This record gives sequence, C-alpha cells and structure tokens, in this order.
Amino acid sequence: MWKIDSRIQHYAWGSRTAIPQMLGATADGRPWAEAWYGAHPAAPSTVPDGRTLDEVIAQDPQGRLGEVTARAFDERLPYLLKIIAPEQPLSLQVHPSREYAVESFAAERAAGLPLDSPLRNYRDDNHKPEMLVALTDFTALCGFRTPRRAASMLQGLGTELTDRLHRLLLESPNAHGMRAAFRALVTGPVRPDPAVVTEVVAACRERLEQGRSPSPRIDRIVSFLAEHHPGDPGVVAALLLNPVSLQPGEALFVPDGTLHAYLRGTGLEIMASSDNVLRAGLTRKKVDAEEMLQCVSVAAAPPMRVAPEHQNETTDAFYAPVDDFELSLTTLEGPAADGSLHRVPGSGPRIVLGLEGELTVEAGGAEHELVPGRAVFVGADEGPLRARGHGRLAQASVP
Repeated sequence: MWKIDSRIQHYAWGSRTAIPQMLGATADGRPWAEAWYGAHPAAPSTVPDGRTLDEVIAQDPQGRLGEVTARAFDERLPYLLKIIAPEQPLSLQVHPSREYAVESFAAERAAGLPLDSPLRNYRDDNHKPEMLVALTDFTALCGFRTPRRAASMLQGLGTELTDRLHRLLLESPNAHGMRAAFRALVTGPVRPDPAVVTEVVAACRERLEQGRSPSPRIDRIVSFLAEHHPGDPGVVAALLLNPVSLQPGEALFVPDGTLHAYLRGTGLEIMASSDNVLRAGLTRKKVDAEEMLQCVSVAAAPPMRVAPEHQNETTDAFYAPVDDFELSLTTLEGPAADGSLHRVPGSGPRIVLGLEGELTVEAGGAEHELVPGRAVFVGADEGPLRARGHGRLAQASVP
C-alpha cells in the first residue's frame, strides 16, 4: 500500500477555492479544475520515494494489478480517479470508442505528430467512458433530447436560426434530423456567426422573463453559457440536449459517444484511463467538429443515472456498465465510528481517497491515515481493506 499524491490541473474553467479547501491547501488565485489520482502517463501520481505510480505498477504488474486485470488491460491501471470542480462550463465534448481511439491514435502516430502537438486529437489509444458522483449540487448537459422535444425548445423563439432548426426537426423527427440540426450549428460554412447566436440568447432570455418558457432550466443554462462563451454556437446546441441536475451522492454515467458538458459544482469522477476529448465548442481549446461528428451518438436517450447498491452497513457501490472501473463510498459515522475496523468491500488494484473526517485504512499489514484529499494505492496482492475512524472515503477499483 502506497501513499500517492494528486496531480492538479489548472484549467481555466476550474474553481479557485473548492479543491484547495477540500485538500487543505492554500488557494493561490489560480483555477484548480481537477485533482488526478492514477497512473495515466500524462500526469501520474507519485509515491513517497519519487517513483510514479505507473512505474510502480510496471515493476510488478501481476502483483500490483492481479493476473486477470493485468492481462485484460495490457498491464496498465485501467481507470483514473479525479476530483473535478467546474466554476465555468466545460467544453461541449464527446469521447471516442476504444476501437476508434486505437485506429486514430495509430494514424496520428504514423503521421509523426508528437504527443504534445496542438494538431493532435488523440493523446492515447483508449476510450473514456466516465461516471461522476456529485459532492455538491452539480449541473450538466448530457445526451440529445428526442427530436420533437428539442423542436419544442426551439418553437416560438422567432429567430431565423431557431425557426430553421425547428422546421428541420419537425420534417425529420429522427436521428438523421438531429444530426443535421447539430451539424448546422457546429461545422464549417453553415456554422452561425456570433451575432446570430446572440439573437437566440436574447430570445431565450425574453421568454424566460415573460414566463412562457417550455423549460426555464434550459433557458437559464443558455444564458449562463452565453456569459462565458458569447457568440459560440455551442450555446444554441444546449437547446438540443438534456439538462441534468445532481444532488450530493447522485451519480451520472457518460458512455463513449455521448455529447456532454459539465457546468458547475464539485464531483468525484472516475473514468477509463484516457485523456481523449473531441470538442465541438464552448472552449478556447482545439475544436474539431468534423472529427467529433465521427464519434458522437445522436440517438435520443435520457441521462444515465446510476443508483447506488448497498454492499454492507457502511458502503454503497456505483456500478457502471463497463469493465474498466467501479466506485464505492464508505461512510463511518454513528455506531460505525466506534474505533473498530470495518471491511471495505472490493478487490484488485484500488485507489482509496479520503473525502471527509479522519480515517485509518489497513491492508496487507500496513496502515495509513486518510484525511480529505489524501489517497493510497492498494495493490491486488495486498488483500482485504479495512477502515476505522470517523469520516468518508471513496474507493476506485476494477469490477
């Protein structure tokens, strides 16, 4: 069992206070967007002797990962755990399937593009399904509405753009119509200019103020997006998408190919170990809408909320429909905070992260103290994990 550090990502959309407060660190005026815990080569955690976690695993992959996981995932830790704290909207984005990522990464490598090239879309050869468990109230956009419901969001706004999109969805109330509507917003010569987007935003604000909005929530989101990305067509694309509101402890799963954007809140995020992001807007980073359209699914589907499964008296698990990861939360309070050791269900390679209070975790004869933001990596060969104290921890593991 090794203590591991977090790798902080200072992306522009991050909160300046949420992660520093959670980690007991001093805010420095910069945005603290994400804290990474894992072995992704772009920003691997380190252990006390200075080695990175991917180096620790590579020295004994069978022991650290377990034989089955090592064989299934090419001797690599298959997941990445993050604390994420957006204060401003993230980009409108999608993640590729594993097969598409393998092909595209190989093509960019064959073209001689360095990994840090701004021309690259693919930083690795993996897919990136992800699940977010809210630690505070959290808002997002996730997946496309049904064409008819999206048409009702556009109806009556009275702008040339929204009237055109409305007609398109009524004439083709299917996936083809939705793809055409979305393509008309984000690609090439048909992409609306900033003045047209501003006109739509004004119309959404007007109907919200007049009390005639079919969805006050989405009109507020449109206004919020426009404050941070004025003139960006991704603001209008929000009218085609499902708004999502999570309360603390609620979870959202985002499969490969699902268009989404996190908007505001603090959450615990677990994903396949990848940094592949294809963006369509709402960002100053690289946008490649044509490439994104190769991967996006426009099938209408409600957001995939994941209900926790009660494992024992202290632990709830969130199971996503993928082989790369699962996530559990263990809370020791009341009678469970009696100082005795409580089993934390799980096996295989695990990252255990303190969320609240003060806890001691024990595995393989070793003990470590956990406070918020502190984490340990527990190898598959360390056996069962137990915890005592008062507080809450998260455990990332492999199904």
